[in-house]
Amino acid sequence: MEKNILHLDLDTFFVSCERLIDRRLQNRPLLVGGTGDRGVVAACSYETRPFGVHSGMSMKVARRLCPEAVVIRGNSSIYTKYSHIVTEIIKESVPVFEKASVDEFYADLSGMDKFYGCYKYASELRKRIIKESGLPISFGLSANKIVSKVATGEAKPNNQLKIDNGFEKDFLAPLSIRKIPSVGTKTYQILRNLGVDTVKVVQEMPLEMMVSALGINGKTIWKRAHGIDNPPLVPFHERKSISTERTFNKDTIDLHVLKTTIFAMAENLAFQLRRGNKLAGTISVKIRYSDFNTYSKQVKIPYSSADHVIIPRALELFEKLYQRRLLIRLVGVKISDIVSGHYQINLFDDTEEMVNLYNAMDKVRMRYGELSIMRASSMGAKTIGRFQNPFSGEPPILLAHRKQ
Repeated sequence: MEKNILHLDLDTFFVSCERLIDRRLQNRPLLVGGTGDRGVVAACSYETRPFGVHSGMSMKVARRLCPEAVVIRGNSSIYTKYSHIVTEIIKESVPVFEKASVDEFYADLSGMDKFYGCYKYASELRKRIIKESGLPISFGLSANKIVSKVATGEAKPNNQLKIDNGFEKDFLAPLSIRKIPSVGTKTYQILRNLGVDTVKVVQEMPLEMMVSALGINGKTIWKRAHGIDNPPLVPFHERKSISTERTFNKDTIDLHVLKTTIFAMAENLAFQLRRGNKLAGTISVKIRYSDFNTYSKQVKIPYSSADHVIIPRALELFEKLYQRRLLIRLVGVKISDIVSGHYQINLFDDTEEMVNLYNAMDKVRMRYGELSIMRASSMGAKTIGRFQNPFSGEPPILLAHRKQ
């Protein structure tokens, strides 16, 4: 049976989400990422590309290249929400799919051409995603994942492209070798030194020459240049962990700032669990010192999504971990061993008032955003904000509600 692999990619995903929230950002140059001098560009709008801006570069450099750009720190919970919306649409529309990242998907439509037409079905799926999510999305359709991914890149922005079976080599030939997945900066430089600039040149090279120059990776690139590499589709599965990290604008030894940041991170992750009807069985904390040495500790807990369980354990781990008394560059909190389930009341420690308070807080967050309500303890440092890509043991009493 002829294979039909669909690749879907949400165009400039973080930027598109921000524009859904604030229509004033439409058609304006936009940068999403760390706002400090040491921040990194997580996403950039097409309007910034002519200035030489790209994702992964220093935010300081990006702002210098495109000074009129609007800079937004970003909100991981918003991006997770929209990614989930698109995931659910795809999940109920195709028999098998792979979620490669928060904004990238593969689906196997093989066999559907006999009944409906794969390209027509993919087109209607794309229209549905745009209509129900409000986000632009592009797709490529071909006989394998690699060609479909390259086709999506050629279709962007907000478009679609089908490569008919048997025309893979012809489609790939005129493209830059950089368009082939797995050709990074170092590999590209090696190929350029060999006189390789387009995929067509690789197609004309003997396999042995590619292997001699690049080793086993040379064989992979050669096969992909011929459109014959066919990695398997990995069916989508639920995440087993979620985490959040914070790189400080300036290395710090301020324990109040460090603990407040850990507190707020753990509080945010606990809310993410409750919102997804999940429980976690393991907590870990990571710190990176100014000399870039990184350490982490983890601990098992009874499955829970409660703040008063997760936050104290995170702070305990930090206390045990922070032994060198050097300046700290980064801290992070991770919860793993995630399973489905609702928070179970502890008959010995929990009260009805506490459970009702959790429910009330979460309703406010669901309606107005995760930062609309938080414990006063997590607002004590200026480090609190929108965390990059997600306490005392007393029950929550003092809350602060921030108008959105």
